[in-house]
Amino acid sequence: MNLNGRENQTLSLPNGRILGYAEYGYPNGFPVFIFHGFPSSRLEAYPVDRIARRRRLRIIALDRPGFGLSTLQPHRRITDWPADVMAFAQDTHIDRFAVLGVSGGGPYALACAHALPHEMLSAVGVLAGAPPWEAGPQYMPWYSRATSWAATYWPTGFGAVTNALIAIIRWIMTTGPVTRWIDKLLESVKKAKKESTAAEDDLGLEEDVQPTTAERRKRLIRLGFEGFAQGSEGFVQEAQLLSAQDWGFKFEDIDYEPIKIWHGSQDANAPVRMIRYMAKRLPHSVLHEFKGDTHFTMYKYFGQVFSELVPEEVLKKPSEAT
Repeated sequence: MNLNGRENQTLSLPNGRILGYAEYGYPNGFPVFIFHGFPSSRLEAYPVDRIARRRRLRIIALDRPGFGLSTLQPHRRITDWPADVMAFAQDTHIDRFAVLGVSGGGPYALACAHALPHEMLSAVGVLAGAPPWEAGPQYMPWYSRATSWAATYWPTGFGAVTNALIAIIRWIMTTGPVTRWIDKLLESVKKAKKESTAAEDDLGLEEDVQPTTAERRKRLIRLGFEGFAQGSEGFVQEAQLLSAQDWGFKFEDIDYEPIKIWHGSQDANAPVRMIRYMAKRLPHSVLHEFKGDTHFTMYKYFGQVFSELVPEEVLKKPSEAT
C-alpha cells in the first residue's frame, strides 16, 4: 500500500501556522487521533496501519509544533494543543473522534480531555504515557533529568549540541557497516514476525506490496529523524514542557469519563509509580498495568488498546466524519 500521499499532509491553521499530519488505517473508518511520543513525529503511527485497517479505524497522526511538518510555536504550552486539534477536526469535518496519547503524547491527550467539549470525544486513552514530574523528579532516569536541566537552563547550547549530534548520527546511519547491520536486523525481524493477511482479505482490502529491505531501512531512518526535520527547537521546547511541575491543568479538574491508561510495570522511562500518582488524581481513570512490560514493549498491545478505545458498538454506528 502506497502511503506517501497520506503521510505528508498539511493543514493551515487559523493563526497561520502549518499543522502536519499523516493518515493510516481504513480511510472511511472511525477517526482516532494519535499523538506521537517524544521526540518523534506523525510517522510513528505507521506500524498500526495494518491493525487499524483490520478494525476499520481511520488513524490521524498529528505533528506537534516544531516536529515533522508542523510550524514551531514559540512560547507554547501543553494546554494550547486542544485548540489545534479542534481546528483540525472542524476543518476536516470530523465531529466525533477518539484520542490516544502515546508516550510523550500522553499529557496532550489529557489536555484534550480537560479542554475539548465532551461530545467531540468518543474516548480518551494514554499508552505508556509520559509521567507527571510533580510526582517526584527523583523517580525519573538520570538521562531524563539531564535533558530537562539542559533544556531549561542551557536551551540554546543544548539545541546546538543536539543538532550536531543528529547530523553525526544521520551520517553514521548511511555508512556501509551500519546499513548492512540494519538490513540484517530487519531481515531477522521479518522472519520472526510473519503476519497473516487473511483478515484484510476478509475485509475486502488489498494485500500490501511487501517493501524491500532497503525501503524498510529508509523508512526506519526517516522515522528516527523526522522529529528533527526542522532542527532541535521543538525538541528542546518539549523537553521543558514535559518535565514541568505544572502541565497547565489539575488532574482533579478533568471530568471526562473514563480515561483509559495502559502502562508497563517495568517502564524505566516513565516509572509506573508516577503513573499511579496521576491515575489516583484523575477522577475517572482506569489504569491497566502490564506486568513485566517496559516502555518499548507496550506496542504489542495496540490491538487490545484499539478494541477497548473504540469497541464494536461504536464501529457499528454510522461515522460522523465526512
